[in-house]
Amino acid sequence: MKKVVVIGGGTGNFTILSGLREYPLDITAVVAMADDGGSTAALRDEFGILPPGDVRQCLVALSEESELLRKLFNYRFDRGVFFGHTFGNLFITALERVTGNFEKAVEEASDILKVKGKVLPVTTDDVRLCCKLDNRRIVKGEHKLDEFDFRKYKKREFYLEPEGKINPKVKKAILEADLVVLSPGTLSTSLLANLVVKGFPEALKKTKAKFIYISNLVNKPEENEDWCLEDYLEELKKYSGRGFDLVLFNVTEPSTEVKKRYLAHKETPVKMKNDNLENVIRLDLISNQIAAKSRADMIKRSFIRHDSDKIAAAIMEVLDRDQNSRSILNAQGKLSKK
Repeated sequence: MKKVVVIGGGTGNFTILSGLREYPLDITAVVAMADDGGSTAALRDEFGILPPGDVRQCLVALSEESELLRKLFNYRFDRGVFFGHTFGNLFITALERVTGNFEKAVEEASDILKVKGKVLPVTTDDVRLCCKLDNRRIVKGEHKLDEFDFRKYKKREFYLEPEGKINPKVKKAILEADLVVLSPGTLSTSLLANLVVKGFPEALKKTKAKFIYISNLVNKPEENEDWCLEDYLEELKKYSGRGFDLVLFNVTEPSTEVKKRYLAHKETPVKMKNDNLENVIRLDLISNQIAAKSRADMIKRSFIRHDSDKIAAAIMEVLDRDQNSRSILNAQGKLSKK
């Protein structure tokens, strides 16, 4: 059975894992541990727990339990003392208090949800994501960074405080993987929050697995205004210490309704400067469904998403193709050999 490691934050990982769950794979989800906004922030402050929110989403995505139980874990209270909290976040927090260990709590939740594969925190250290800007200003905390306007700063250096060490189980999974996938997501808070963990770049450089990136669909105005794919690849290589073997890139226009929505939010689509960029697989990866958002969810989220089934099918074709042949996926998602 092929071993696949999926790295990212909450929504991006959820999308990828939801599709991969349907295939015979040994899946490990690696989750960033710097979240300090919304329900997660309150639980971290109150109980000193590692952030449960993105872990919960991965557990639900890989769950083979009933649809009702999966919905229960993602249910967000919209009134009363639990306003803004999801049931799953509270459940994981309670499990952590009972077991005395966050990783053990995740394992127990995995058993209850009949999770296919493993969900691992990238680090078990209590960390905060920070960024040093070119005027020496330092912004601390993922929630603040998520809302920060980077447009007037040319340089930014992300790091963790205190320095977090890679979870040994994560390192082992990466070294033993056949494929390592970097999910789409907010560059700093979902992706770099993993890559800046001590020992993480070294594991990526040492593994024999193919390393692929699923490109974002749109730019976040305050963080990556008018960025192209090449900009993302350069920034990710700087922190990961290696380039990607393959990049999955969407070439399909969203529906008119979806396009109006994201243009209204000044989100521009990610494009390529060089149409002949090597190792880029051009595909239809977009979902034309507008993501629903609970009124109790206080976090700003993207409403334009990738399609789980399309991405999973593309990943499976990458895994299944002949290692010795030079082949690409065409725009229809079919294998074609050069």
